[in-house]
Amino acid sequence: MNLNIGKKIKYLRHEKDITQEEFAAVLGVSYQSVSRWENDICYPDIELLPNIAEFFGITVDSLMGLDEAARKENLAKYLEAFQEAVSQGRIDDCIAIARKGVAEYPDNYKLLNKLMYALFLAGDSDGSIPEWQENMRKYDSEITMLGERIMKYCPDQDIRLEAAGRLAFNHCEMGRREIGRAIFETLPSQKYCREAQIWWGLDEGEKLPFVRGRIREGYAAMHHGIYLLLEERLLPDEELLKVCRKLSDLQELVFDGRPPAEWGTVRNHCTMAALCARLKQYDLMYDELRTAAEAAREFDMRTEQYSVSSVLFGNVTKGRTDYETSDSRTLCEIVREKWLAAEDFHAVRDSEAFGKIIQALA
Repeated sequence: MNLNIGKKIKYLRHEKDITQEEFAAVLGVSYQSVSRWENDICYPDIELLPNIAEFFGITVDSLMGLDEAARKENLAKYLEAFQEAVSQGRIDDCIAIARKGVAEYPDNYKLLNKLMYALFLAGDSDGSIPEWQENMRKYDSEITMLGERIMKYCPDQDIRLEAAGRLAFNHCEMGRREIGRAIFETLPSQKYCREAQIWWGLDEGEKLPFVRGRIREGYAAMHHGIYLLLEERLLPDEELLKVCRKLSDLQELVFDGRPPAEWGTVRNHCTMAALCARLKQYDLMYDELRTAAEAAREFDMRTEQYSVSSVLFGNVTKGRTDYETSDSRTLCEIVREKWLAAEDFHAVRDSEAFGKIIQALA
């Protein structure tokens, strides 16, 4: 990309009627550096671009001479390519796409946040990345740097909070739990968030979609809490089996019957099957495994766009690429190679019925 930063700086400096020496003093650089920029010998360091733009009262994109329409179109292409890659678990591609975008748009916080996210996913132990532990160590300092930069400078509050949460999580994962906890403590409480307060400012036409959105968010929060309860085995197996049944009942209630085939639904059926196996309730275990296999196949065959509807949620359109993962395998492969490979199923692994379920996932 051909940049005319030097000419832009020279024009703006003359317009502001300051010398190279005066401008250099503002930035804390030598006047020779300013001279080299203006003669197109080199570009300013990336870190200086926001300060230069702020001094002249313009955006960094304007400083770089970028066409706004072309910039938005190009950014959309980067974000679309990133989303496609992350929906397929191609995390190395995600990192490459984000790095290329950041190199072209160094002050774009959406891209910086995506890069931070991709580096974090590269160290996900739950995916299919063999070198995830090495990646955790390799990308730790860069994740920290990106997170701190976004928290300090990003004007978009949602991006700042997302980055703060991920930075705190990374600190905890890397053994710096006190630092991570301190960042978590700075996040706004649910009680005082926008969604909890804005009801009284809504127009009549906004109220129904708002309420349905709140119901979806509440369901997702409850589902995640139950998932943690099950994954961490925080209760005895007999109690956890009751939890699984309650979750299934909740899903049927929320979705007016059979819930859609989602990753979490399949995971819940596999978790319930594992609990049944540990409790030697094998008939129920096989029922859950058959349901999980059917739902996994349905999930893998989902279309590019599909709708989920219920009286509580309304109509929600989802895209195939909305699903984000650090695992490049299909859900059927994950169920077969990972979840059903658990020690919980050791006693039934050689049975004919278990073998048929494995075959159904092939």
